[in-house]
Amino acid sequence: MSWQQEFCKIVYDHTNGIFRWICHNLSISADDITDGETLGFYIGDRLIGGLIYHNIRRGRDLWWTIYTVDKRWCTRKILKQIFGIAFDIYHVQRISILVNSQNLPCLKLITRLGFKREGCLRAYDDNGADSYIYGLLKSENLWKGKINE
Repeated sequence: MSWQQEFCKIVYDHTNGIFRWICHNLSISADDITDGETLGFYIGDRLIGGLIYHNIRRGRDLWWTIYTVDKRWCTRKILKQIFGIAFDIYHVQRISILVNSQNLPCLKLITRLGFKREGCLRAYDDNGADSYIYGLLKSENLWKGKINE
């Protein structure tokens, strides 16, 4: 087991504190995210990232909003768990994610995770940048495994 897997843990956001932290750091309104469930990624006592599952249509699809300050959250174990929650708990057939075209680290990560670019929202962001819509179908999921693995 690597150092990353041993120390990075996932925590359910019972108080909406992680949800607010993600929204604040991404400069998005909490009102824009509906039907959300949030997880936090911790190394020790330090919050290093979070994932919001939102706009959930059980059996159909959901959206992800992710924010991190440390790439050590992204381990195989955590990837299997977060994809497992989407596909095995919510039983969705697809995950969608919206990414600013200038966020090159995020674009690189989601491409490596198997997401496919599906569209472009021109001049969508407040700074005038385009945003890309990416999607991943359940049949394309590279991160299969038991959720509690």
